[in-house]
Amino acid sequence: MDSINFVGFLTFVVITTFTPGPNNISSSSMGVLYGYPKTLRYIGGIVTGFFVIMLVAGIISNTLYTILPSVETIMRIIGAGYILWLAYKTVKSSYQFSTDDNEDEHQSPTLGYINGLMLQALNPKVWIYALTLYTSFLASITNNIIFLIFSALFLASVAFCTTSSWAIMGALIKRYLSNPKIQRIVNIILGLLLVYTAIDLSGIFH
Repeated sequence: MDSINFVGFLTFVVITTFTPGPNNISSSSMGVLYGYPKTLRYIGGIVTGFFVIMLVAGIISNTLYTILPSVETIMRIIGAGYILWLAYKTVKSSYQFSTDDNEDEHQSPTLGYINGLMLQALNPKVWIYALTLYTSFLASITNNIIFLIFSALFLASVAFCTTSSWAIMGALIKRYLSNPKIQRIVNIILGLLLVYTAIDLSGIFH
């Protein structure tokens, strides 16, 4: 524990998790469409998947570090495809706002727990993020299962805070920008950001 650079570790975690990415952008678009309470199941899936990946990466970091390069391309393609699907759902849902008081009855089903879980499993950036943490900042605790569990819980808690923040911002947009056309524009922008994320994730322009 004494060898951990906590300042560098926390800086990396905060910057990486709070910046735009599949988790944050999709949570924000869910907040715009359905409000924060109905987004919690999706966030729960994200946080669960995040915790599991952090724990697995910590336990087998050395093995994963050597295996990942051989499967990274496949993971990138699959992950990019899933994020594109999320973008499609986001934009499609944008055209299903109702103008009457029973708005919720006309909306398409929300993305749920399994969708959030799948996003983590198919997102190589999450795996790379986890490997970076446990091979660089937290290498000294990878042989202690108690420390690994607590570190994974901490990182999952940070993920919950960041995705919740983005979802709440989306919900505020929905509340204060009640015009369905404006909401639609905002959600299309979020969908396009997801498309950009998928393209960047695929690595086709790198």
